[in-house]
Amino acid sequence: MINSTQIKNILPKSPINGITSIFQEFFRLEASGGIVLIVMTLAALILANSSQADAFLAIWETKLTFGFGSWQLSKPLILWINDGLMAIFFFVVGLEIKREIIAGDLASPQRAALPLAAALGGMIVPALLYAALNLGQESIGGWGVPMATDIAFALGVLALLGSRAPLPLKIFVTALAIVDDIGAVLVIALFYTAEIAWSSLIIGAVIFVLMIMMNRAHVTRTWPYGLLGVGLWLALLYSGVHATIAGVLAAMSIPARAKVDVDSFLRQSKMALRAYEEACCDDSELSEASKQSAARLLELASESVESPLQRLEHGLHPWVIYAIMPIFALANAGVVLGGNDLLGSLSSSMALGVIVGLVVGKPFGIVGFAWLALRFNLAKMPDGLSMRHLIGGGFLAGIGFTMALFIANLAFPGSAYLDNAKIGILAASLLSGIIGSVILLSTKKA
Repeated sequence: MINSTQIKNILPKSPINGITSIFQEFFRLEASGGIVLIVMTLAALILANSSQADAFLAIWETKLTFGFGSWQLSKPLILWINDGLMAIFFFVVGLEIKREIIAGDLASPQRAALPLAAALGGMIVPALLYAALNLGQESIGGWGVPMATDIAFALGVLALLGSRAPLPLKIFVTALAIVDDIGAVLVIALFYTAEIAWSSLIIGAVIFVLMIMMNRAHVTRTWPYGLLGVGLWLALLYSGVHATIAGVLAAMSIPARAKVDVDSFLRQSKMALRAYEEACCDDSELSEASKQSAARLLELASESVESPLQRLEHGLHPWVIYAIMPIFALANAGVVLGGNDLLGSLSSSMALGVIVGLVVGKPFGIVGFAWLALRFNLAKMPDGLSMRHLIGGGFLAGIGFTMALFIANLAFPGSAYLDNAKIGILAASLLSGIIGSVILLSTKKA
């Protein structure tokens, strides 16, 4: 029979251990997802420049229609990906933001100060540099493109660097990228919104209020939020506000606490552990089945105390990392590269603005604002980190990719500027990754 001492030995020794474990799981997903993104990006570039380029590019213009009765919604496949699948991506981003604000590195003002200051610099400086290089030109509308950091790509590079990238740096880059995501969401909502249809926007607002009321009423089943979330997405789609914002709003309504029957949870857990211990005394096939049943009972008991936010984030995160983001990359990273055209594109003010913004503006903004926060005692340098680590991390934050491509599509829909923006994003992300890696590889191990 399992006693209280044995149960204590099974549980984490401190909340810090639990938080670290959660982050490490998050990091493993994001890091491996970054590698998948690299593969899909290369595939898109190869296909877009192969003999099958026309067929490959035509796939994304295929019309797909959904509806019932007289109501139908018809869009090219590329828009179903960018407006539909990416709404799920933004929903998970919203869940991550909420989790970080409630219980992560953004929950404590002292811990949040450094990544917050760094992220602000990493958004403001790139936007200003881009604007300076495109002042008075039609391409000025792309100022939001170099503001973004691709967390999956950045963490993927950090994973490849092994011990040269200490855990505090990975946590710092993650927190910075999440603040960066908040900024990107605000930029999309405020500056990349078409003409507003107020009736649809009001319907969306009513749906959002209903979702908040469900949260306040302690509704913890996820399917009602899912149904209303689809309605919110449709309302914003027709309102002119970009539909992906519905994902972030829906995430804000998801309860972060679970209704827990403590006595029932402890009783079921003890029964499961006791059954497992008893089955371990027998080597028969029947005992193996008993162990599996006990393990499943413990799993169900654990799931019952998870909050809806945890359940949805854990359930959707792998789909976003390994399916939605790679599909987005395959659909959007394909740009035709050709000798003179490529040189011309790279030398355009649009591409230069993106490259300078991401490769120069990001690290200078991040390190500069972080230094100011440290200098005026507004923040504290985490143990195990040096300014050289922050410089390397600042360059890696210049890997804009997913969010940068997304904002570029909003800034220049169907425009000739879009290919220049894509080329600038790809070139800047490659340069940033290389420079950041070299700096961190030459940094002494902590």
